[in-house]
Amino acid sequence: MKDCVTGLADLLSPQVVGMGGTAPLRLVIVGIGLIGRRHAAAIRQVDSAEICAIVDVDDGVLATAESVGLRGFRDLTMMLESVRPDGIILSTPTNLHPAQGAACIEAGIPVLIEKPIADDLQAAQMLVQTSDACHVPVMVGHHRRFNPLIQRAKAALDSREIGEIRTVDAKCWFYKPDDYFDNAPWRREKGAGPLSVNLIHDIDLLRYLCGEIAAVQAKLSPSARGYAIEDVAAAIFHFDNGAIGTISVSDSAVSPWSWEFTAAENPVYPVTGQSAYQIAGSCGALSIPDLTMWRHDGRPDWWAPLSSTKLSTELSDPLVNQMTHFCAVIRGEISPLVSAREGMKTLAVVAAIREAAATGRPVRPTDLLAAGGAGNAENMNFNIDSGDSFVDESAWNKTAP
Repeated sequence: MKDCVTGLADLLSPQVVGMGGTAPLRLVIVGIGLIGRRHAAAIRQVDSAEICAIVDVDDGVLATAESVGLRGFRDLTMMLESVRPDGIILSTPTNLHPAQGAACIEAGIPVLIEKPIADDLQAAQMLVQTSDACHVPVMVGHHRRFNPLIQRAKAALDSREIGEIRTVDAKCWFYKPDDYFDNAPWRREKGAGPLSVNLIHDIDLLRYLCGEIAAVQAKLSPSARGYAIEDVAAAIFHFDNGAIGTISVSDSAVSPWSWEFTAAENPVYPVTGQSAYQIAGSCGALSIPDLTMWRHDGRPDWWAPLSSTKLSTELSDPLVNQMTHFCAVIRGEISPLVSAREGMKTLAVVAAIREAAATGRPVRPTDLLAAGGAGNAENMNFNIDSGDSFVDESAWNKTAP
């Protein structure tokens, strides 16, 4: 416990920052759980930003902040009344995102909201509308888009190095131990399965790399542990560009094939050297994240030999890259790569998977958005009701998904 406190004190301690005499951007982190601490670590690596305050409901976290001279608040409203930050990072439970995000937007402060943007589509649409009406930028924390491996793959696909994308397969398979659920019982509840908690990352990347998803067919299997969640889900995606893809997730299957195991992005996961995604086009194929490109030696012909080459790129921390991007958004230099609208569209695909699995029929994500997201709250919402307050003491510092 002492090591954890010491680590947090180091993360929150004042740092020497600045960019050529320009005052650093002043950022507030709301929710200092596992992902909030990773955001704090990222801010420490961005010269043009500093943490000016935190919001959390844990007395130990607030005491640690006070011990290093950092202002701490138990309530977002109190912070907004006392501090005028340049930007806010929301790393709180998903059900708090709509109210907290709206409060930040209405205060005129750019906000980075951890994924998913909201717990249902209707709430996500309200955030998009509020952001548009107030002309305040919102980013959503789908940080994998900022990984140089994904940026290199995106460049290769956009430049048609494999021709027209025809098909894609994405795997997100791993085994969560029993104590993962014992340590945070909400993970056993409806909506907290690997589809919403884990696969949403992969869905966002497929949208980014391969284009918009026009329709979804899907199946879910109930938890083998007897929880009120799925532990296997699979979907067929029909993309706007005519490509067809398959995607699947399981948190009860031992395998080396998931982004966590293959990208070496987070040091807490072992690295297997495998790939999680395969994308095939009319003149080549690309596996990700190992960035292996496959082509026939001559014209495409299944009797002709295939050869492979590795695409090269310099690696860097995607969370640091995301924070640097957020700072540029705050300064008005660029638009968010993952805007509120982008986060909403990814959430719509997750909702479409659940709807398709429940009805046995294809579902168009755009139809769910056109319907205002009605009927999706029951499927998506897995956090306890937040009521009218921005404080939810029982959930804020649960370990991250």
